[in-house]
Amino acid sequence: MATPAQWLAGARPRTLPAAVVPVAVGTGVAISYGAVNWWRAAVALLVALVLQIGVNYANDYSDGVRGTDEARVGPLRLVGSRVATPRSVLLAAFGCFLAAAVAGLTLVVATGAWWLLIVGALAIAAAWFYTGGSRPYGYRAFGEISVFVFFGLVAVAGTTYVQMERLPWLAVAAAVPVGLLACALLVVNNLRDIATDGPAGKRTLAVVLGDTRTRVLYVVCLLLPFVIALGLAFARPFAALTVLALPLALLPARAVRDGGNGRALIATLQHTGRLQLAFGLLFTIGLAL
Repeated sequence: MATPAQWLAGARPRTLPAAVVPVAVGTGVAISYGAVNWWRAAVALLVALVLQIGVNYANDYSDGVRGTDEARVGPLRLVGSRVATPRSVLLAAFGCFLAAAVAGLTLVVATGAWWLLIVGALAIAAAWFYTGGSRPYGYRAFGEISVFVFFGLVAVAGTTYVQMERLPWLAVAAAVPVGLLACALLVVNNLRDIATDGPAGKRTLAVVLGDTRTRVLYVVCLLLPFVIALGLAFARPFAALTVLALPLALLPARAVRDGGNGRALIATLQHTGRLQLAFGLLFTIGLAL
């Protein structure tokens, strides 16, 4: 039976910036229009967090029962390392999805925007079918697209919408750099696992592109958000504050450019998450001001 510490590790806390940052940025947009609603922002954060944890447990379960995780070099996987039963991890994933659905329903009721039910259902379906089902799209190089859409566009724009009950252009524009940084987390994670994912039949985008081009993609996802933020500074001048986070991009970019692989990329994943948090905080402040 897995210990609480192992369940926590299985939730992959280092990936949680991907859930926190888009909600913060979407709230920053709402503040800039004088329409922030703090309780709705808090519920949106809860939805994002439990959905992210649910994705991680679902991924752990699906990869574990397929045997994909048996030779991986990354952090603990509950099913792959046999510290938890597949059934218990599956129930944990579905419990998270249920919690996200219930929390999301309160926002649907509050806004009266019933079409958000469709968005929520699509988000949960995307979370499960990333590695679940008979034809998981994460095994067919579509993972980054899903991350960009749901942890970028949908999360930022959705957070703004549930507070303002309308969708300004700034929410969509601000979602792009957020989505790119979320993609960077997945790209470096999959870069680390190329050697084991390919033989296991998991054709991630990194496996399809190959080592060299995946490294280029990672650097682009890491640095392009700064260019976009500077472009938005013409409308929101303080968005330029994001350049203060640029030094945090140099270490992971250099590590990937110089050929780091295997366990060395675990630290790069941590640095990417740290950059994402710093960029998100500065971007949120810049938009709010």
